[in-house]
Amino acid sequence: MYRATGELDVTFKVLYCGICHSDLHFIKNEWGNASYPAIPGHEIVGVVTEVGNKVQNFKVGDKVGVGCMVGACHSCDSCGKNLENYCPKVLLTYGSTYYDGTPTYGGYSDLMVVNEHFAVRIPEDMALDATAPLLCAGITVYSPLKYFELDKPGLHIGVVGLGGLGHMAVKFAKAFGAQVTVISTSPNKKEEAVNRLGADFFMVSRDPQQLQAAVGTMDGIIDTVSAAHPLLPLIALLKTHGKLVMVGAPDRPLELPIFPLLMGRKIVAGSCIGGMKETQEMIDFAAKNDIKADIEVVPMDYVNTAMERLLKADVRYRFVLDIGNTMKDD
Repeated sequence: MYRATGELDVTFKVLYCGICHSDLHFIKNEWGNASYPAIPGHEIVGVVTEVGNKVQNFKVGDKVGVGCMVGACHSCDSCGKNLENYCPKVLLTYGSTYYDGTPTYGGYSDLMVVNEHFAVRIPEDMALDATAPLLCAGITVYSPLKYFELDKPGLHIGVVGLGGLGHMAVKFAKAFGAQVTVISTSPNKKEEAVNRLGADFFMVSRDPQQLQAAVGTMDGIIDTVSAAHPLLPLIALLKTHGKLVMVGAPDRPLELPIFPLLMGRKIVAGSCIGGMKETQEMIDFAAKNDIKADIEVVPMDYVNTAMERLLKADVRYRFVLDIGNTMKDD
């Protein structure tokens, strides 16, 4: 099942792996790209057990993480700009075919071998379980905040949806010094958003009066919702030159009204994780600012129940599998 440690490879014992909504989409083949048998998991953390003889950045005993990708061409325009995540030949952590012809398998496993370029150094003082979700959920919101220049103190940032991605967006935006408004369909999330996660304001997206009161007030919005939902009310919340960035992945097309974009030179954009350089930068920023995911740690034999609960959004805010302590040998 495992390849031998190559000269540029890092082998590590997997201790924790987050359960991402993408895992659920993949095993149900909701995006039409699944291949079976599948081993999901791309929020993987553990401790290095072996390194190849040409590995420079890791040694045995180091804390290490792997996110959504394990390979890229290293020669295209995107790779040249440290954007391996947009490489046309990117190899995903699970569901891709590796260079040796074997399928890639994810982190719901006890051991992982990865080229060191796609391994992330995790500072010694970071808790591994609460750091795991940063490798997907964290970088997914950090990258657009940085790229679209929504990381400046004093900006007003909206966050649509308060799940695995949304709660990380609140934390990073606050760490950048932004004023943050959570936009949710669930009024009962207000106390959680404001009192526990530190958002400044909370808005119910189904309340026309609340929406109207906030028209034209936001510099940017990070939309984390993966279900179909109307964009027009969100575009209206943006200031002139405002940016609505989609990071959720609905399984059917959304309607995009153009006229509201023209009247304000507004942008609707997308963003998908981040390159390896930026992922390391994100982890280091999280360590410096004590940013970690809110998690529910569960044993390996709970994984199917966790998937069922995730489908119902019954988690605050990320399940993390305790693989090191609960995965049983066959």
